[in-house]
Amino acid sequence: MRNLKLTIAYDGTNYLGWQRQKVGPTIQGVLEETIARLVGHRVKLRAAGRTDAGVHALGQVANFLTTSKMALPDLHRALNALLPKDIAIVKIEEVPIKFNAQYDARYKTYFYQIYNHPVRNPIWRLYSWWVPQKLDLEAMKACLPLFVGQKDFASFRKVGSDIKTTVRTVFRAELKRAVGIASMIRFEISARGFLRYMVRNIVGALVEVGLGRLSPEELARIFEAKDRSLAPPPAPPQGLFLKKVIYEKRRPGREGKTGNQSEAT
Repeated sequence: MRNLKLTIAYDGTNYLGWQRQKVGPTIQGVLEETIARLVGHRVKLRAAGRTDAGVHALGQVANFLTTSKMALPDLHRALNALLPKDIAIVKIEEVPIKFNAQYDARYKTYFYQIYNHPVRNPIWRLYSWWVPQKLDLEAMKACLPLFVGQKDFASFRKVGSDIKTTVRTVFRAELKRAVGIASMIRFEISARGFLRYMVRNIVGALVEVGLGRLSPEELARIFEAKDRSLAPPPAPPQGLFLKKVIYEKRRPGREGKTGNQSEAT
């Protein structure tokens, strides 16, 4: 038995999210069916996190167990040849049998893109939230310390979520203009784990601050209230990307390679 770890990139536009469902295409479903064709048996992918419908990934991580002896470079090439054009395996590694992509993750980094320009851009419509009104970037940045540390994010959870605790530890939160795209604002956040819709709910609130509809002080009060009904609506899904998942003990922002692997260039 081998345990194989995949780093996956995908455009989530045409999928109902990561998790396999009874009806409709999902990233997990497409990947499991494609892998099964190559290894000769059914597989169950365990992912670092479950992205929602319309959300993208540059560095999703998943693992599966297999009895196949296919060489990693051959499996890597075959998978990318069979997968649809909106899903790609960036890297494949053989890892210890006990490795679990979800439970062994040290932290994850997401980023969210806001296209802040009076005229919509058709190229970015599937990969950002178009906000035509001018945003006060400095006011939005002033709110970022509110989200860093071990905090209760109950006001930024998905309505109806059934979870044991809404406390999460955020290592960093940054807001800046994207390099080379003057009208694109990128919010990036790293944490041990996230509540469902947490990043989108934070971005939705930050945009309200940027538009002058909500003050930093009012946002702080919403945070402390631990009441989702008081917070603004979430940002739409198409601007959200799972950037990377880190497993080694290192500070957010650093990356490395371990183990036997095949990596696309």
